[in-house]
Amino acid sequence: MKTNLVLQFNGREASEESMIKSAQEAWKNAGNKVSDIKSVQLFPQPENSICYYVINKDFDGSFGI
Repeated sequence: MKTNLVLQFNGREASEESMIKSAQEAWKNAGNKVSDIKSVQLFPQPENSICYYVINKDFDGSFGI
């Protein structure tokens, strides 16, 4: 089964794929390898134009959406 999530809010749009890529970029910028990612949790808050993330249950942060 293939899925595609697109978050739409106030005339903006962010896909699940783009949010995952942003979290992966933060992971890579911290000196990690993308191949080491085992799990990604996304917590978008469109009312604040931000998405929080947790990678491998211990690396977290946020980015703008």
